[in-house]
Amino acid sequence: MRMGEFSRRTGVSQRLLRYYEEQGLLKPSRRPSGYREFTEEDIVTVRGIRILLGAGLNTATIAELMPCMVDVGQTLAPGCSGMLPDLNRERERINEAVAGLLAARDTLDAIIAATAPAGSDDPEDCDVAGAAQRPG
Repeated sequence: MRMGEFSRRTGVSQRLLRYYEEQGLLKPSRRPSGYREFTEEDIVTVRGIRILLGAGLNTATIAELMPCMVDVGQTLAPGCSGMLPDLNRERERINEAVAGLLAARDTLDAIIAATAPAGSDDPEDCDVAGAAQRPG
């Protein structure tokens, strides 16, 4: 099937499909005219790519792991236990990102809690108050 139909069937834009191809995630055959030709197996591949992207993996990691993944219906599974260190590394990276976001939220909560009740909601009053607090 050609790009337009493939895009409709997968729900992925043509631009994004070309990107997946550039990243080595998709390898459609080419017709003599140069048009890409996708197969039913490519639909399964795109579904797997979308699952792994949804799991927080980047395309470089997906390119490494995808050949070893097994489609088990609604998700993917590692084809061998040798993939577990890579998957655990990605999980730890995501945990660190989540911890960073939670710390940022806590800092923002503290700033919000420390904010004195304003006498006015007028933005000009904030400008005046900010200027009064600046050394100068």
